[in-house]
Amino acid sequence: MKDSFKKYLQEFILYIEVEKNFSKLTVRAYNSDILSFLIWLNDKDIESVTYNTIGEYLIYIRQFNYTKTTIARKISSLRTFWKYLYRERVIETNPALGVHSPKKNKSLPEFLNESEIEKILNNIKMESPAGYRNRVILELLYATGMRISELSNLNFENLNLEDNEIKVFGKGAKERIVLVSERAKNFLTAYIKKVRGLICSGADESNSSPVFINKTGYRLQPQSVRLAIKEVVKEIELPKHVTPHVFRHSFATKLLENGADLRVVQELLGHSSISNTQIYTHVTTEKLKESYNLSHPRAN
Repeated sequence: MKDSFKKYLQEFILYIEVEKNFSKLTVRAYNSDILSFLIWLNDKDIESVTYNTIGEYLIYIRQFNYTKTTIARKISSLRTFWKYLYRERVIETNPALGVHSPKKNKSLPEFLNESEIEKILNNIKMESPAGYRNRVILELLYATGMRISELSNLNFENLNLEDNEIKVFGKGAKERIVLVSERAKNFLTAYIKKVRGLICSGADESNSSPVFINKTGYRLQPQSVRLAIKEVVKEIELPKHVTPHVFRHSFATKLLENGADLRVVQELLGHSSISNTQIYTHVTTEKLKESYNLSHPRAN
C-alpha cells in the first residue's frame, strides 16, 4: 500500500478517535473497512476516486456475502473517510456524496418476559463471590437498561445510590442518568460492602476504581458477563438466544407495556433519535394483538 494511503488512514483514525470520539469497536471497524478499500485501490491516486469507483468497490465486495448491516457500516466508513479528506482539502470533490446504505431488514428485538427474567436470575449460582457479582450485574441490566459496555465502565464516582441514580457514558461518551430500582440497589450495595473484596482482596476502592472487577482486581470485561449468561441459559434450557443486550430490550419493552412515555424510554436508553426507540412499540403492539386474540370472542 502506498505511503500516502498509510498517512491518510493514520490521520483519519486519529480524527475519529479524538475529534469524533468514536468507540474503540467503531474505530477498529472503520480502520479495517478503509484499509480494505485502500488495498483494493492499489496504485490508483486518491484524487482519481469518483462516485463510480466507490460503486465498483461495492460491487466487488458483494462476493463476500456480507450482511446488510455490515455493508451499511462499510458504506458509513467510506462516507466518513471521504468527508474527512474533503474537509482537509486533500480532495476537491467528495466522491461519496450520494452513496446510500442498503435498507436494513426490520426485525423485532428479542426480549424476555418477567418469568423468564426471574428464572435466569434465580438460577445463577450465588454461592461464590463471582456468582453473586454476576447476579448483581444482571439485576442492574434489567433494572436500568444499561448497555453492558456502560456497566463494565462504571466507576464508584458514577454511583449516587442515595438518590437511586447512576451516571453512565454511552455511545460517543454521551452522559446520561439511569435510575435504579430498590431491589437492584440493595443487591449492588451488598456487593460493594460484602462481596467485592472477596473477589480480589485489597482491590482499590477509590472514586476512579471500577465497580465490577475480576479476580485479579481489574475491570470486568463484557465477555465475562456474556459467558455467565450463556451458562445459565443453557442450564435452564431456555429456548432463546440471550445476551446482555436482551436485558436492555426487555427493560424497554416492559416500560412501554406498563404505559411509559416513549420520550422517557428514549432518555433512559440514551438513544440519540426517537426512531431508535420506536422499534419497541412494535413489540408492544404484538403483545396487544396477542392479548386481543386470546381474549376477544370474535377475534378469530
